[in-house]
Amino acid sequence: MISKIYKRMVMWMCAALFTFHFLLFTSMMLASCDSYIDITPKGAITVDSAYQYYELVVNPMRSYYPSSYALLSDDLWAREANILGYESQTMDGINFTFNEAADRTIMSDNNLYENMYSNILRSNLIIDNIDKAQGSQSVKTLAKAEARTFRAFDHFLAVNTFAKAYDPATAETDGGVCIMEHYDLEATPAKSTVAQVYNFIIRELEESVDFLEEKPANIYHPNKAYGYGLLAQVYLFHRDWQKAKDAAEKSLGLNASLVDYNIIKNAGGVARCKDYNRDNNPEVLSYMWMASGWTNEQVALYYYGMISPELKGLFESNDLRYSLFLRDTGTSITQWFDTGSGAAIWTPANTSERFTYMTVGMRTAEVYLIAAEANARLNNLSEAASYVNRLRAKRLSGTNTDITVPASQVDIMKTIITERRKELLFGFHRFFDLKRFNLEPEYQKTITRVFPVVNISETHPQKTYTLRPDSRMYIIPFPHSARDKNPNLTLNTDEKN
Repeated sequence: MISKIYKRMVMWMCAALFTFHFLLFTSMMLASCDSYIDITPKGAITVDSAYQYYELVVNPMRSYYPSSYALLSDDLWAREANILGYESQTMDGINFTFNEAADRTIMSDNNLYENMYSNILRSNLIIDNIDKAQGSQSVKTLAKAEARTFRAFDHFLAVNTFAKAYDPATAETDGGVCIMEHYDLEATPAKSTVAQVYNFIIRELEESVDFLEEKPANIYHPNKAYGYGLLAQVYLFHRDWQKAKDAAEKSLGLNASLVDYNIIKNAGGVARCKDYNRDNNPEVLSYMWMASGWTNEQVALYYYGMISPELKGLFESNDLRYSLFLRDTGTSITQWFDTGSGAAIWTPANTSERFTYMTVGMRTAEVYLIAAEANARLNNLSEAASYVNRLRAKRLSGTNTDITVPASQVDIMKTIITERRKELLFGFHRFFDLKRFNLEPEYQKTITRVFPVVNISETHPQKTYTLRPDSRMYIIPFPHSARDKNPNLTLNTDEKN
């Protein structure tokens, strides 16, 4: 069964990749978008229509498979059979055992880099060509703003995956990623610095966000609340605390919805309460996945939906984020889960017909936590606690859900970091957070992992694995296929190119 699901996953991922030749997208993308958007009068679509470019922004299968970094964190765990014997042979084995001696440069990254830059290429195709198309200027302006927003997001993912976290002291010289501003299939651009990439991302968003619509034609277009939320996230990583606070507040001013998990609990759980499935979750600001689409994400969660014993221990007894969605017993999960490991696994069916959680795309819950952290950084401790408590009131049962206002900035920051771990499961969140927090002595962390727990043997004795805050493993090597095509794409680690 595993092999069948794996084959299906590969097929789904491959299907999600697009060839961006002009004739191909005119023949294929219009057909795929028809079921998601119907704003163009019949007969009005031509190869040079502004509406056609606007529709090209839509990509319901926007996905970022996380195996390059998923297990490089203290939040996730893995089935022992997927790791033992593979400590130097697969990215999962290397990452889970923090194996710095392994050669990561020859490993495949499961199309993560390719997906990011294919999405950027898609955005560039729109931006570079729409002004020459027939149609209204308002549609052109909107389409370019949406494409630039997504282009900024993909560059943000790329720089935080393949380069160091933004450090004001070194960003001007730290190697970053290639900035791609134009549609060019044969381009071999020079690599920009981390500072240059962030400057580009911030400019893209600042110049685009006000042109986004509050309520687009369909959910796969970026809305204004998402634009400000993404800008707040980028400012936060760029350490612009006041700007992060302001942008987060603008985002929440447009959409402050939070699903009350008590409603789900009182209805009998996720199996009975299906009010928030598919596109009905009011918290979701952007739809992006670990695998190709909301149905297929459950397959990825069989592999990367297991939380560590450490993270499991952070959930309070009345935390519905655990009791509604995670489990550590049951015959239906034994194929994917080691009972007795101390870990817990997300119930994959919850991301299918029952509840849209959103692992990669942004939710309002994240914007609350961005606002909390920005206020904490500005030493507005009571305001920071207020944002945390507004979230916790919708996530915990009972009346005792509030945190008290901590006595220091460090205390409230540690509380926020813990809430981020419990709220922003899966995707890239914890990996990116560890990178940026490791720059600060107050919050940096040495991760230790004792493994295996269940299948200890003479062949596989229990060991303690350690990931240092300054480990080069936090910088993922560019895939060799990309380096072969572009000799300017040198690694940002001390590993051999």
